[in-house]
This record gives sequence, C-alpha cells and structure tokens, in this order.
Amino acid sequence: MGESLCLLDSNILLRWAQDHDPDYAVVSAALNALRDAGQSLCYTSQNLGEFWNAATRPARQNGFGLSPFEADKRARSFESRLRLLPDNLAVHEEWRALLVKYKVSGVQVHDARLAAAMIVHGVPRILTFDCADFARFSEVEAVHPDQFAP
Repeated sequence: MGESLCLLDSNILLRWAQDHDPDYAVVSAALNALRDAGQSLCYTSQNLGEFWNAATRPARQNGFGLSPFEADKRARSFESRLRLLPDNLAVHEEWRALLVKYKVSGVQVHDARLAAAMIVHGVPRILTFDCADFARFSEVEAVHPDQFAP
C-alpha cells in the first residue's frame, strides 16, 4: 500500500505559524492527529507564496505584518517539517484540464492549481478551513481541522 499524503492549505500554514492565533490549537491538534495516523504532510510553492503574501502584508490590510526575515524563519520551519510537491509540466497540464472541466473562473484558479498538484502527486486530501473551495473537484477530498477535535 502506498504512502498516505495530505496537503496543507495556506490558511492552515498561516494559523500554524502564529501560536497566538485563535485557531492555532485546532490546527495543531489536526496536524498531530494526521501524523499519528501515519499521514505525510505536504505543501506546494503556491502555498508558501500565499503564506508569504499574507504574512508580510501589513496588519491593517488583513496581514500579519511580519518582516521578510520573520516570514523566512517561519517558511524554513515549514520546509523542514513538510514534503514539497514540486511544480512540473504534469501539474500545469492537469491544472489547465481542471480549469476547463470544472468551468473555473476568477480567484478559484488558485484552488484548481492546488487540486492539480494533489492529483498529479497522488495526494487524496487537503486540510483546509475552506472546504467549499474544493468541493467541485471530485478527485480530491477537503477536510476541516474541526474534524479532528477531541
């Protein structure tokens, strides 16, 4: 049987990076439960870019207001603990096919790219606070961190 993988959405990374975030405890519990169940936790370059964008954006603009140095420290922590799903031609081609298959438009193109990476790399589920964003993609399963609450 193959390895069991789970992609972490950017909204998970953001909450995991700030131990004072109101959702930090539920995210940490979900990550621990996934690891205890033998799941390998993954990220993509897109996730890290979205994390960096929100982390370095000023707080008055709904960001964390971190310096690039502070964002880099947190990003390095993710990179050391998670598996990177690399971008490649197959991910691009799958993404393009999903855009057409599911009639994706607007900001949802980013979620389609994550779904494409999951499909190409054999990752069946994504941990996210925004399960509805992935509901259209029958090839993947979105799970909310609350599903792991004790």
